[in-house]
Amino acid sequence: MLEKITGTFSNIIRSISGKSKITEKNIEDAVEEIKMALLEADVNLRVVRRFVNSTIEEAKGEKVLKSVDPGQQFTKIIYDKMVGMLGDTKQDLHLKGPDTQSVILMLGLQGAGKTTAAHKLAAKLLKDGRKPMLAACDLVRPAAVEQLSQLGAKIGVPVYKENGKDAVKNAKEALDFAKKNGYDTVIIDTAGRLQIDEEMMAELVKIKKETDPVEVLLVSDAMTGQNAVDIAKSFDEQLGLTGVILTKFDSDARGGAALSLKTITGKPILFIGTGEKTEDFEVFHPERIASRILGMGDVVSLVEKAQETVDAEAALKMQKKLQRNEFTLQDMLEQFQQVKKMGSMQSLMEMIPGMSGIDPSQMDLSSMKKNEAIIQSMTYKERLNHLIIGPSRRKRIAKGSGTSVAEVNKLIKQYEKTKLMMKKVSRNRGMQGKMMNQLGIDPSMMGGAGGLPAGMDMNSLKGMDMKKLQELAKRFR
Repeated sequence: MLEKITGTFSNIIRSISGKSKITEKNIEDAVEEIKMALLEADVNLRVVRRFVNSTIEEAKGEKVLKSVDPGQQFTKIIYDKMVGMLGDTKQDLHLKGPDTQSVILMLGLQGAGKTTAAHKLAAKLLKDGRKPMLAACDLVRPAAVEQLSQLGAKIGVPVYKENGKDAVKNAKEALDFAKKNGYDTVIIDTAGRLQIDEEMMAELVKIKKETDPVEVLLVSDAMTGQNAVDIAKSFDEQLGLTGVILTKFDSDARGGAALSLKTITGKPILFIGTGEKTEDFEVFHPERIASRILGMGDVVSLVEKAQETVDAEAALKMQKKLQRNEFTLQDMLEQFQQVKKMGSMQSLMEMIPGMSGIDPSQMDLSSMKKNEAIIQSMTYKERLNHLIIGPSRRKRIAKGSGTSVAEVNKLIKQYEKTKLMMKKVSRNRGMQGKMMNQLGIDPSMMGGAGGLPAGMDMNSLKGMDMKKLQELAKRFR
């Protein structure tokens, strides 16, 4: 979502951070570019003015102009201001203990993705050890109840639904049902409209009064831009919001909603929806999003994604295979599939320092799909022993994968080189340290498993110390 503004900020930061000396004119020019980038991103004008004025005031002080490294000092100011604009620190849901019922009321206009967000939140709470239940109280939109029922069944979370037309009554009965059956968290999906109206607000006010929710969350579409701020203000005035879930964060929206909401409404963004799948739902970390916007990457989130998608037992098995030089084409295929589980290449690139400004369309991302097709066209025996793949087999594989024999040959050569490199790295501690230093990482910070630095093999990622990882992330800034 933030590709354009990230590209602009990355260029500004790159330009000024390399200067050994900066002047007030340098600062004014940089801030002017920042102002234009924020306005183009559809950020609220009041937010832009506040950001620009406070940045100039702090950047023109002696702390920057006379510092040992003024470029880096200026970058830090921009980063801190961006974090402040996004919400300072991560905010958690204020749920009661597991022995006491917690109610979460979901609000939003029609089309914002409220029902989808409700099931994603339920899936996250289930993963966190809660016992959630969904309540279908959107009786306005056709098929809304059925949609929630199907989504609930998909994640194994029950959905309370009645055929009546009284949403307030449904909500009250859902709480009674949850209490009798031991569900500690009830997520109420309410009706939305194409625009805010009195009837809608009156119903929501009644539901809130009857259910006494601990969280009143607005589900807002990131593509609505500054309108998202006005919508949030209207809901907050009537219902007292406690937070926002921003959907369609993976869209090509300009980012104005994310950058304006907290400053104008005072309500934190708690979660962001990054895709259609259930798992495409992330906790909103202001400092990490700020880091992405400035082109510094987000190493912490990248490792967390790996931790969520990697099976520890399979990773340990893979590590032992590498040490015994038993890496096969089947293993290579599984690695391709593992990367796909972590999300789109665009989202992964945003998390890698220095890669956020690169347009994925300019990269040959089709090669991974092509290689995956080639390996899938092999028999299992061929995947385990590539030496048996002679000319006739290569022709058959090329035909089955819709590629050429030359491309099959290229993949096998790539596999052989990868296997050789992995063998050398797994047996050579000196080479591991050298690789770490080239990446700008201090090997002493990383507690490796089986001789490999933590963060460089999937098994050690699974149990990586997040405090060490936070320190590592700072080194990229």
